[in-house]
Amino acid sequence: MLELVEEHRCFDGVQRIYRHDSQTIGLPMRFSVFLPKQAASGKVPALFYLAGLTCTEETFPIKAGAQRYAAEHGIALIAPDTSPRGADIPGEKDAWDFGVGAGFYVDATCEPWARRYRMDSYVTRELRETVLAELPVREDRIGIFGHSMGGHGALVLALRNPDLYKSVSAFAPIAAPSQCPWGVKAFSGYLGDDREAWKQYDASELIKGDAASRFEGGILIDQGMADQFLAEQLHPDVLERNAQQAGHKVTVRRHEGYDHGYFFISTFVGEHVAHHARVLGR
Repeated sequence: MLELVEEHRCFDGVQRIYRHDSQTIGLPMRFSVFLPKQAASGKVPALFYLAGLTCTEETFPIKAGAQRYAAEHGIALIAPDTSPRGADIPGEKDAWDFGVGAGFYVDATCEPWARRYRMDSYVTRELRETVLAELPVREDRIGIFGHSMGGHGALVLALRNPDLYKSVSAFAPIAAPSQCPWGVKAFSGYLGDDREAWKQYDASELIKGDAASRFEGGILIDQGMADQFLAEQLHPDVLERNAQQAGHKVTVRRHEGYDHGYFFISTFVGEHVAHHARVLGR
């Protein structure tokens, strides 16, 4: 059962925060929802947005300015939290890039994380099914996008589940997590030391398969060239190269002067919503 935490009128639709008891996580979880005015008279397409390190379910709806564009296209926006809260695992709050606020959208297999840190299953199964059951969203018109850690999550969850998501895009994603400090730290902690096991959550590896060919219009990625994390953490060139070798359409747009934050995202979010709308509106 969903508990409505807050609601605000927004571009003739409504912006809400919900809380529910997650069976997958075993704890209460929160997520935000923007419903355009079209949802008052019928089911609408939906975009799931996955946020980055340290963010919450409120970051995207407050900072990105996406509701204006979602309202124009008649698309719902759903943004989950970035990790469980209140798991009380020793050390989970010691670092900003691992633990609380840094679930990396994987199902952890290593203790003590495996019981609670199951963000893959939460997003792709429980949250999706909850949204479909409780909100006016079309099951056959769902896309996914995200930023940084969430860009990694969007790419990975889409490539792992092309039957669930019809479209995918990302802002400054951690595109090759097996090859960067953020990813190595997270995967080592959540998944263990077997690097073969990491490949199931590495978009640069998954792009080599056939799933990417199923996204009409290809995969859109925007990357700021003044991004302070570009050289060490993001590696879009690895994903781009592997996609080209596999014959998949991945468009990486590079923008001079833009950094890693939400000023960058808010500049191009309208184009991302339009990218998804071209597919989801059909």
